[in-house]
Amino acid sequence: MNLSDAALLLAAGLAAGTVNAVAGGGSLITFPALIATGLPPVPANVSNSVSVFPGYVASVAGSYPDLPPARRVALLIPTTIAGTLVGCVLLLATPARAFELVVPFLVLGATAVLAFQDPLRRLVGHPADLSPRRRTVTVQAMVGLGSVYGGYFGAALGVMLVAGLALVLDTTLARVSAIKNLLSAVVGLTTLVVFSLFGPVDWAAVAVVAPATLVGGYAGARLVRRLPPVLLKAMIVVFGTVIGLYLLYRALR
Repeated sequence: MNLSDAALLLAAGLAAGTVNAVAGGGSLITFPALIATGLPPVPANVSNSVSVFPGYVASVAGSYPDLPPARRVALLIPTTIAGTLVGCVLLLATPARAFELVVPFLVLGATAVLAFQDPLRRLVGHPADLSPRRRTVTVQAMVGLGSVYGGYFGAALGVMLVAGLALVLDTTLARVSAIKNLLSAVVGLTTLVVFSLFGPVDWAAVAVVAPATLVGGYAGARLVRRLPPVLLKAMIVVFGTVIGLYLLYRALR
C-alpha cells in the first residue's frame, strides 16, 4: 500500500463512520475505496466489514444517552448474532450475483417504508395498538432480517434497521437510531470474529480504515442527537434512495 492509497482509505473511513452513525451506507464509501487500492471484491467486502466495526462502537458511545434500558435491547442481541452468522455463511459459501440483484430492491424498499411510515402504520396498525407478543415477534423478525443482510453485505444496514424498527417501535427517531447503532455494533463484532477466522482480510487496509471510522462514528452520533426528527428522517430517506439506486446501477451494468 502506497501513501496515496493510505490517504484515500483514511478519508473514506472518516466519511463512512460519520455516514453510518447518521443514516447508514458508509460501506458504499469504504468498499469502493478498498477496490480502488487493488483488492478483489470478496477480500474488499470482508476487509470492509471488519474495518467499520470501530465506527459502530463509537456511534454507540455517542448515542448512549438515547438508548432504552439495557434489559429491553439485550433481548435483541441473540437474534442479531444469529442473523449475522447466517449472512456471513451466505457470503463465504454462495455465489454473490443473485443476492447482488436483490440487495438494491431491499434497500429501496426499506427506504420507502421509512418515507411512508405514517400511512403504513395506519394500514398495519400503530405499535401502541399491537399486543405485546405481536410487537415482540415483529421487532425480532425485523432485527433478524436486517442482521442477515448485515452479515452478507452490510451497506445501508443502518437504513434497513431504522426503517424496520421505526415502523414497529413507538418511540422517537433518535432512540431508534441509538438502537440501530447498538445492533450494528453487534453485527460488526460478529462479522469481525467470523471473517478474522475464515475470511480473506487485508489487515493493512483495516489498520488504516478502522481508526478513521472510530472518529467519524462518534462525531456522527453526536450530530444525530442535535438534528430535528424531520430533518434526520429526510436525510436517511435521501441516503437510502441514493444508495439503492447506486447498488441497482452497479448490479445491472
